[in-house]
Amino acid sequence: MHSYDVIIVGAGSTGVPTALACSREKLKTLVIDKRPSPGQGENKHAIGGIRATHSDPAKIIACHRSLEIFSTWKERYEEDIEWEKGGYVFPVFRRQEEKILKSFLPVQKKFGLNIDFVDARTIAKTVPGINRHGLLGGTLSPDDGSASPLLAINAFFRRARELGADFRFNTEVHTLLKSNGRVCGVKTTDGDFASGVVVDAAGASAADLTAATGCRLPVIPESHEAGITEPVQMFCPAMVVDLRPAPGSRNYYFYQNRHGQVVFCITPDPPLTGSDYRETSIFLPQVCRRMVDLVPRLQNLRVRRVWRGLYPMTSDGSPLMGWDRDVPGLLHVAGMCGQGFMLGPGLGEVVARMVTRSTTEQDRIILERFSPYRDLSCRMEALK
Repeated sequence: MHSYDVIIVGAGSTGVPTALACSREKLKTLVIDKRPSPGQGENKHAIGGIRATHSDPAKIIACHRSLEIFSTWKERYEEDIEWEKGGYVFPVFRRQEEKILKSFLPVQKKFGLNIDFVDARTIAKTVPGINRHGLLGGTLSPDDGSASPLLAINAFFRRARELGADFRFNTEVHTLLKSNGRVCGVKTTDGDFASGVVVDAAGASAADLTAATGCRLPVIPESHEAGITEPVQMFCPAMVVDLRPAPGSRNYYFYQNRHGQVVFCITPDPPLTGSDYRETSIFLPQVCRRMVDLVPRLQNLRVRRVWRGLYPMTSDGSPLMGWDRDVPGLLHVAGMCGQGFMLGPGLGEVVARMVTRSTTEQDRIILERFSPYRDLSCRMEALK
């Protein structure tokens, strides 16, 4: 039986950066995924936004580190992952959103974010052509940005391989192996592999992976649709997030990528729970109407394609991260709530420090806030 220091289940937005971080710590690392190559789960459905602009200190800390990794990757490794520092904009048209966003600012600034509430004129300058009727202003965080999920996941994969990580694709994990109640490896379609640490980074399948051990992980997949247009001349690289609810949707967001294409997504309301990947006839008219109302100049863009992916959700909208209390050696990094691409690199480094018992004070903030054993009885907070 092949033996490793760490086995990571899932070669996606969280699993691959975690393998990279573990390999940097000289841990013998194996990543197992049932798909044929990295990023073929929900990573390829991501639209590429990366922000540290959150209200939760744990997300701020993790994503701030992720931003450092994404923004310096080309300089450090001479690989272009299409990082663009376009910023994030939350335009405000109602006093209730203004009040909420302003209430987040003290925490955001305390943890080092470059963000402020700006006037309507500044928002209009940042989002050319925005409908200014009723525009009150909004928050602007210029250091946030975007990158290509495809290029980034493969860059992280290649670097992890260079540092010694092993990857086994087209391999399905049947169950976790235990000895005296403790994890000792995994049983797969390609044989058994031994390790005293197994990291559950299986995304939307995380709950299924751990169910055989008696661990009931409260992660529920939700379907979200997204789309992309033809390329046009660059006019708005910032991610624009409209928080106003509308029939059938809680909010929506879009930005223009490096190639000039407008990429967009919507948060359905009520949530569409389950693992249905089929596109709907409702999505495109619904989101396009909202986008054109906000930025009328978008009305002549042609949509090239739409797709549907899964958000592994928790009840409060934050990930589950920590050691399992009942199965020693099992480490959960699950329930990314659609933010795995932006959280993955930062959280991957925390995992590596957990395994090497070298966690920092900031790590402890993350682990406390993301604990799988926190109170999850509350309803999800839409703005987190």
